[in-house]
Amino acid sequence: MAVQLDDAVGKSAPRIGKGGAPPARSGSGSRRIARGAPYLLLLPAVAATAVFLGWPMVRNILLSFQNLNMKELIQHLTEWRGIGNYQEVLGSEQFWRVTLRTIVFTAVNVTLIMLFGVLIGLLLARLGKKMRLTLSVALVLAWAMPVIAATTVFQWLFDSRYGVVNWVLDKLGWHSMAGYDWVGTQLSTFFVITVLIVWQSLPFVALNLYAATTTIPKELYEAARMDGAGTWQVFTSVTFPFLKPFFLATTFLEVIWVFKAFPQIFAINQGGPDRLTETLPVYAFTEGVGNLHFGMGAAISLLTIVVLLAMTAYYLRLTLKQEEDEL
Repeated sequence: MAVQLDDAVGKSAPRIGKGGAPPARSGSGSRRIARGAPYLLLLPAVAATAVFLGWPMVRNILLSFQNLNMKELIQHLTEWRGIGNYQEVLGSEQFWRVTLRTIVFTAVNVTLIMLFGVLIGLLLARLGKKMRLTLSVALVLAWAMPVIAATTVFQWLFDSRYGVVNWVLDKLGWHSMAGYDWVGTQLSTFFVITVLIVWQSLPFVALNLYAATTTIPKELYEAARMDGAGTWQVFTSVTFPFLKPFFLATTFLEVIWVFKAFPQIFAINQGGPDRLTETLPVYAFTEGVGNLHFGMGAAISLLTIVVLLAMTAYYLRLTLKQEEDEL
């Protein structure tokens, strides 16, 4: 009986380690630390994003519900208007004209950027080392030029009196272009802005797609040529399938970049002539800062974000649907 009691006590008593204390479970503690390490590493970036992006966004949202003009700003008054700013903006024909203009402007620019970017990227893949290096350096220099500096150069190039473009066209026989005002009409102003934006965007697209071509196995090109495929067939059957993921991702980034382009449009002619080249970012700035309707400008800026999100969501939906169909 005593033996049985001793066995029972020995089974029920907790095991003790050195010094009489229960053994520490070091494995579970280290696992908790390992699980929490990624979140601790992300914490500084999340905090910086919340401070520099999240808080201004919250302030902009609050401002969009206020009637804030110069009077309220000087007197530090807060006059809430509810959704009145949004109703006024959405009920304005000017907003919808600018929205349509912005979408068309983005579509034209992105199409030209991707077309010429792919051509230059393929050209880089076919050039020799020296020519490839020379063209790559030229692209990087164009890409590295600050936006305002590049815009100033284009203003000088297309100047009506002393511009190089008018001088060259005059020498080539188009004498009517000697004093042509490139920012005097809507189409000509958009032409200058489009040339500027395409020129600034080409390096990113070309270098990105050239880097993608280096991942294509050369054996596939040799096999396609042995099968009698021509240049276009080689591109559609070998090159483009490999470039497609890079192409779609780059197009997505260019849509965002062109849609929110502000300094090029504003610096060329401030959205003129007669506000006919305003896009949504310029329209928000003009109404908010130019006309001192800060609440209205905040509402337009938030609606601009909504339009951009709708465009990108539609593009991503088409992309994912196309990938599912291919699978």
